[in-house]
Amino acid sequence: MVQEIICSGKPNLMPMAVSSLIHGILVFTALIIFIWVMRKRLAVLKLAAPDPRLDHILQRVGRMLAIGFGQSRQPRYLVAGVLHILIFAGFLILSIRSLTLLGEGFTSGYSLPGLDGPVGNLYAVVKDITALVVLVACVVAFIRRLVFRPSRYHDRNAVASHSGEAYLILGLISLLMVADAFYEGSAMLFGPTDGGELPLAGMAAFALNGFPETTLTTVHSFAFWIHNIGLLFFLCYLPVSKHFHVVTAIPNVFLSKLKIPGETKPPRHDIQDLDKLDQLGVGSLEDFTWKHILDFYTCTDCGRCSDHCPAYATGTPLSPRMISIKSRDLAYDRYPVFGKGATEHTALVGDVVSAPELWACTTCGACEEACPVMIEYVDKIVDMRRFLVDKGEVPKALQKPLSDLETKGNPYGKPARQRADWLNCKQGTESGIRVMESGEKAELLFFADSTTSYDPRIQEIGRAMSRVLKAADQDCGTLGQEEVDSGNDVRRIGEEGLFEQLRDTNLDALAMREFDRVVTTDPHAFNALRNDGYDLERPVLHHSELIAELIEDGRLKLNPMKDDRVYTFHDPCYLGRQNEVYDAPREVLKAIPGLQTVEMAASKNRSFCCGGGLLSLYYEGEGETRMGEKRLEMAAKAGAQVVVT
Repeated sequence: MVQEIICSGKPNLMPMAVSSLIHGILVFTALIIFIWVMRKRLAVLKLAAPDPRLDHILQRVGRMLAIGFGQSRQPRYLVAGVLHILIFAGFLILSIRSLTLLGEGFTSGYSLPGLDGPVGNLYAVVKDITALVVLVACVVAFIRRLVFRPSRYHDRNAVASHSGEAYLILGLISLLMVADAFYEGSAMLFGPTDGGELPLAGMAAFALNGFPETTLTTVHSFAFWIHNIGLLFFLCYLPVSKHFHVVTAIPNVFLSKLKIPGETKPPRHDIQDLDKLDQLGVGSLEDFTWKHILDFYTCTDCGRCSDHCPAYATGTPLSPRMISIKSRDLAYDRYPVFGKGATEHTALVGDVVSAPELWACTTCGACEEACPVMIEYVDKIVDMRRFLVDKGEVPKALQKPLSDLETKGNPYGKPARQRADWLNCKQGTESGIRVMESGEKAELLFFADSTTSYDPRIQEIGRAMSRVLKAADQDCGTLGQEEVDSGNDVRRIGEEGLFEQLRDTNLDALAMREFDRVVTTDPHAFNALRNDGYDLERPVLHHSELIAELIEDGRLKLNPMKDDRVYTFHDPCYLGRQNEVYDAPREVLKAIPGLQTVEMAASKNRSFCCGGGLLSLYYEGEGETRMGEKRLEMAAKAGAQVVVT
């Protein structure tokens, strides 16, 4: 009896020819459906704006291996991260098993090349242990979502929950593990092995032990079909679900932005002259670049971006996560897999993403740093702001400072002749910075920017820096009244034309002077001069970098600190996360004898935005509290009494 129902050592319920035919029809149909659905899903990418993403292939491959396959960003949330890594690693290992089972539908006892003999036996053990681990991880993830309900999964701005689909995906994965276990376990009862080395299949075999052979044959065949039908359904379901990221995540990481985060994309990659653009910015879904639409498809809905967003934390309408989710839903609605798209035109900016959401963003980049699949938010938000600015829909609070920037070169509305007044040092101390006339030379050029030039408190920082340069015997000059605002905030507000005007004015003044390096105390000016098209072809330094260099070279001696208070350093977003300068300011603090320092929990690339940028002196989102207040609470919690920044 056993010999009659065993083919190559495994039971078979129906004739092989019939089984292979049915299996072939299922596989062929599933592949056709998957290809057809993918074509429908990716149709909008063909209509989107261009975006060059195929440069530096080796660097992209390295990032894909580290972040995509290596899941290097997942452990930042330890429990969820470990669960995801286990499930993802299991997916990679078990994909070989899935292909084998698909092959067995055509040839009984099929194995992939190289997976027979001892290698195949070893893989069988690894596979079974992996399947058990994945099954346990799915159960834990299911319980975690259902019982513990982490807050980041439940966005306060969400209009619909996707938890049902999350449970469905976890259930499908678990079903594949269980089906394979019973397929393997039922076959083991017809062979000489007791399955001790296969824990999951062994448990299935233990559960089936004692059943008649006809039952085992039925279970074996049923488990095979359940597994393969479930696998093919899973393949076709992903592109029509909210879990499309399972397909797009690895390509999205490979195609992610390689440039330093502080560099904002131009309005169009293929058109440089703004006057040749019919529209500035992104007002509809198709105005995005194809990569940014791919971002929407890749969103995992994990909530990490919003969990790190300072605007979300302070109660503003902005949730980076919901920008992706709502835009993806719009793409699904406009370009559905089945039927025709929505006939009523839904405006991306206005109907889907509101203006208050966009203006609440400080462009700090915390959302991008937290995203495990490298979704880009800042460029999208800036692009949508460009559209609002182009339509004249700018918050009233920003209209005057923008007008003053256009007419007077600074948001304070102060005259240019007062721009260098901050150099008048108090108590007769001679300044280490001079105003350079056209044609003059200096080793360093100090770029003050508007805050150092006009804000009374920030002027003290400029004067302190001038004393440092004097003590270190540095030759340093500044542009004086010929300097205008660097334009960093202007560009990120979306006023591209005004930014170019400010940049060109500064470039004209810089071209009339000779200098070796540029230094600034303002992180926003530092970013603009480095990343916003100034192309100075000379090093641009933050003053902390220069001071660290002077200390290391022995040109600057620091006196002991006569202060027993505890200090902490706040990483400005545009110094740290956007330009990856973390060590220099800490090296300077460390070099001060007697200074006591502590680190805040949210520091370096995890730093929490203080809310001080993007012309926030004039406009704040509709929040419940201020970012600066929350940041000071973090400093106090760390045991600090003084914040340095």
